[in-house]
Amino acid sequence: MSGTPGDARAMDAMEAGENARRLDALARIWSNGPGLAGQLTAVNHGTIAVRFIATGFVFLLVGGLLSMFIRLQLAWFDAEVLDPRRYNQFVTLHGTTMMFLFAVPIMEGFAMYLLPKMIGARDLPFPRLSAFGWWCYLFGGLFLYSSLLFDAAPDGGWFMYVPLTDATFSPGKGPDFWLIGVTFAEIAAVTAAVELIVAVLVTRAPGMDIRKMPLFAWAILVTAFMIALGFPPLILASILLELQRAFGFVFFDPALGGDPLLWQHLFWLFGHPEVYIIFLPAAGMVSMVVPTFARRPVVGYSWIVLALVATGFLSFGLWVHHMFAVGIPLLALAFFSAASMAVAIPTSIQVFAWIATLWSGRPWLRLPMLHIFGFFVVFVLGGLTGVMLAFVPFDWQAHDTHFVVAHLHYVLIGGMMFPLFAGLYYWLPLATGRMSSESTSRTAFWLVFVGFNLTFLPMHLTGLLGMPRRVSTYSPQLGVEWLNLLSTAAGFLLAVGIVAILIDAGLCFAHGRRARANPWRAGTLEWALRAPVPNYNFASMPVVADLYPLWHDRGLAARSARTDGLLGDPASGRRELLGTGPVSARPEQVVFLSGSSWLPLACALVIAALLACFIAGLYALAAACLLPLVALFVGWAWTTGHRGAPDRVEAGQGTSLPPQYACRNAPGWWAVVGTLLIVGSLFASLVFAYFYLWLGAAAWPPAGQPPAALRGSQLWPLLLLVGAGLAGRRATASLRGGQGRRAATAMALAALAAAGFALAHPAVLAMSVGAPQAHAYAAVVWTLAGFCALHLAVAALLCGFVCARVVRGHEHAGRGLEWRVAHAFLRYALVQAAIGWAVLHLFPVLQ
Repeated sequence: MSGTPGDARAMDAMEAGENARRLDALARIWSNGPGLAGQLTAVNHGTIAVRFIATGFVFLLVGGLLSMFIRLQLAWFDAEVLDPRRYNQFVTLHGTTMMFLFAVPIMEGFAMYLLPKMIGARDLPFPRLSAFGWWCYLFGGLFLYSSLLFDAAPDGGWFMYVPLTDATFSPGKGPDFWLIGVTFAEIAAVTAAVELIVAVLVTRAPGMDIRKMPLFAWAILVTAFMIALGFPPLILASILLELQRAFGFVFFDPALGGDPLLWQHLFWLFGHPEVYIIFLPAAGMVSMVVPTFARRPVVGYSWIVLALVATGFLSFGLWVHHMFAVGIPLLALAFFSAASMAVAIPTSIQVFAWIATLWSGRPWLRLPMLHIFGFFVVFVLGGLTGVMLAFVPFDWQAHDTHFVVAHLHYVLIGGMMFPLFAGLYYWLPLATGRMSSESTSRTAFWLVFVGFNLTFLPMHLTGLLGMPRRVSTYSPQLGVEWLNLLSTAAGFLLAVGIVAILIDAGLCFAHGRRARANPWRAGTLEWALRAPVPNYNFASMPVVADLYPLWHDRGLAARSARTDGLLGDPASGRRELLGTGPVSARPEQVVFLSGSSWLPLACALVIAALLACFIAGLYALAAACLLPLVALFVGWAWTTGHRGAPDRVEAGQGTSLPPQYACRNAPGWWAVVGTLLIVGSLFASLVFAYFYLWLGAAAWPPAGQPPAALRGSQLWPLLLLVGAGLAGRRATASLRGGQGRRAATAMALAALAAAGFALAHPAVLAMSVGAPQAHAYAAVVWTLAGFCALHLAVAALLCGFVCARVVRGHEHAGRGLEWRVAHAFLRYALVQAAIGWAVLHLFPVLQ
């Protein structure tokens, strides 16, 4: 006999009450702490992402203000707004701010905010790492701008070419503020890259295999790999130049075997991929906005994915595109010229796919689409001038003129700013639950579009007429005064438009009209969430069966808001994330996340203190900061993981999964893979520097230093590497066999052997290699040896750490993630040390 209607209503009320109770519990678990302390310790991805975005827009305004002074100085040939020194400082800070403190961080901020929502996750897999990255970004930017307080702002251009920026020609602290501040901020970029790679690979919603990933997720995945491989050359170049400035190493001094062009090669190995690191996330935004307003799935999904990947690969073969005028052989120039034109092909594929999507759909012209059309016009024009500059004879004529300035801004602002504002207005209702003012927003768009084109279009002509860039004045004989005056006036129009957009977006949070659910009628997963979005995103993990799930499953939003699905029960009181397979997206693990913590802020503060001491010349005090820094990171690692975690976790709907500590595709494993990509790129850049200097040197090593043959003293440190490798393998076998004590002993032996090589190898080199201040050979040898020794020391520390974890019972046969991570790093460090040994000892003998 069926129940009465009253019984059914009572049952529904009970279920609703239980669902409400669970939602309240989820909100408590995922909330930030109260007050100022809660904000300082917050690690939730939504909070950190909004901070990245807000900080990026602040730096946009600061960089824009600097550009207004630059334009005022150039408005007329005899203007005296800025003296030449201050002009150079403003140009340097403007370019540095826009490239390092605005473009990349704000795109990472949008990725941090949107990606978990798009792929059906509650958070990013390493919340404390995200918070640490933001603090480093903030402190790095403040560190750079603090140079103004000491009248020591950098003035060598955002590319900091040597020898202009070495101690001979720039004896002040300006370049040091740039080198240290930018490198500090880049910590945020590389940590975010690891975070985003792992998030895309192992935290997608069940059913979202790689053929159903949103195109924005594909763009972010490719971009994150590009950051992991592209940022290390610049980090290395900054370290080498700072070593030369602070300690007299001679990497770039041609009189002592160095080469100034080494800086350019390392810088542009980063610099040209940087353009696409900025563009690809913007292209991902376009690929999300266009199908929504075309009201149909995107055309050529697979082709767009292949184009994103191809752009990522090709971008690393273009760096000499910026060095056509430095005297490189013509055959090499022909190759890089062809590569510079070839990269336009995958970009064109995406543009044609977007146009085809609009052509075959029913376009709905709302505010985000205005910015998309602005992107089409401006970016295509920038791409055409880029093809012009890819021709070597034309580049020789236009090099270092305002034609290049115009091209750069058409590509970067057209390819990044317009899609960024389109994405801002597109996802603003999701973040705020409100709609922006349509009239104000449209007026601001036209101010930006008209102001931008009137600012930079005349620069093509002034450049072709011979006006040089990065110079505070120009000759009246050029006849470009009125064109420059037009650019200056339009620049202020552009600035007013950008400020209007930011004010409009800010007012939307408090005064915008209420938005209905999914106001754009989009089909992707983030629009299944209620707005504003709760900290936990999804009450239950959604199951995806299509690229546009909301268009084909109308009940998905309601199901993901209930707590009777996967991970819907908050009884454990933990922050939990569902881990899925990298390709198939089948549920594989439950990931336990860390909550609010002081550790990210504390670590960033200690690094800031260390760098401040270094730039002040207090090297002993800077070295002393290493001890608390290592202690903080060890404490961070020790608090990662739950010793009492169960062997299996009930994930709901009859699903039982292991925690990440026992899963092969654990986030920690993929994080170490991403980290090793970064470290490997850094090492490869250093080896490149060694061989580049070797090929340009008259004698390598210099006279009096080459060894006649390999000696026993050079060979015996290799035995320590072999011993460390064998001990590591023994530790793995013992741990798998449940022999914890033997595993701990083997780990300790591996740590001792690795540390032994780190100490012994420099002692061997000291017998034959001179001081790094005497010749570039000695400088690069000591740097390469020190680099290998540092990573072996870190590997030894990791082995000792895991050894302690085994002794305390945190690590055992059923929970071997931490040793897998430490062993992977140990093996990498051993292979790196062996390659470094071969470069330093074998090649000089074989030449």
